[in-house]
Amino acid sequence: MQRISVLIATGLLVGSGLSAQNKKVLYLSRLGPSVFERMRTAVPNVTLIQGDPTKVAEQLADVDGVIGSVSPALIGKAPKLKWIQSESAGVENYTFLPGFADSGITLTNCKIVQGPEIADHALGLLLALTRGIAIASRNSSGQWNQRAFSPVELRGKTALIIGVGGIGTQIAERLHASGMTVIGVDPKDMPFTSYLARTVAPDRLDSVIPLADVVLVSAPLTSRSRKMMGPRQFDLMKQNSYFIAVSRGGLYDMDALVKALDTKKLSGAGVDVTDPEPLPPGHPLWKFPNVVITPHIAGRSDGENARYEELFTENLRRFAANEPLVNVVDKAKGY
Repeated sequence: MQRISVLIATGLLVGSGLSAQNKKVLYLSRLGPSVFERMRTAVPNVTLIQGDPTKVAEQLADVDGVIGSVSPALIGKAPKLKWIQSESAGVENYTFLPGFADSGITLTNCKIVQGPEIADHALGLLLALTRGIAIASRNSSGQWNQRAFSPVELRGKTALIIGVGGIGTQIAERLHASGMTVIGVDPKDMPFTSYLARTVAPDRLDSVIPLADVVLVSAPLTSRSRKMMGPRQFDLMKQNSYFIAVSRGGLYDMDALVKALDTKKLSGAGVDVTDPEPLPPGHPLWKFPNVVITPHIAGRSDGENARYEELFTENLRRFAANEPLVNVVDKAKGY
């Protein structure tokens, strides 16, 4: 087994004829034992090991790959580890580790798998605010008061999406279908699409924020993106605009958001992610009636598990066959 680890580390295993059955992969996924059994049947030429919560450190000592969530603190217990399949799109818990970017571990994530439900959630948060649903549904007085609400149309408005990756792209599609002009902010060159009016680089963020009726955050959390929505950016937002966050709470300055709501600069905010998280009882953000807070559930849906299983099984097959993996993270960039 030691020889196999050396060959994997040097890339010499590919095409060498060594049996993939020598590879061991630890299954720590929340998907459960039934998915484990199906994956083990689908990819029989690799040893898939059911994780034991009481023996994870011991199990990690002799595995080449991990599917599911492994504590970053335990990665040092896995000297042979060459692949981690994360169960989330965000992977900052790994990429922020000192030395991880230079390690021989390939990291794959679920950046596209979670796209549909998070995009739906972002649109739901926005509609809850613009249609007045968030406030109207809290009416406990039993009074039928239509005049208290002035819903806002999305059609004709401008949306700014910070982070147009696997999730942000699907948010853009939905907002464009609602009649909005959509501007993207992303470091990569974006191909022409019908649902993006244009895309600018992150260093041009301040130039497009004043154009937006709603700013949506769906970028990964990296050392460069942390608090990219800071006090200046909230000051630049259009009067009576909206703020939506569905990726990571560390991307925006919480105090600046609270100030923008306190001064009535914003008409409302919808956040599925916060910093700190969980958002503690008594935090100032809870007091605003025009804020919708959900407990980091945007990635949940009745269809997510099937997509997870499909991705995990395909990557397990590829790992066993020494083929390029799907959704490989650029560890230096953090996404």
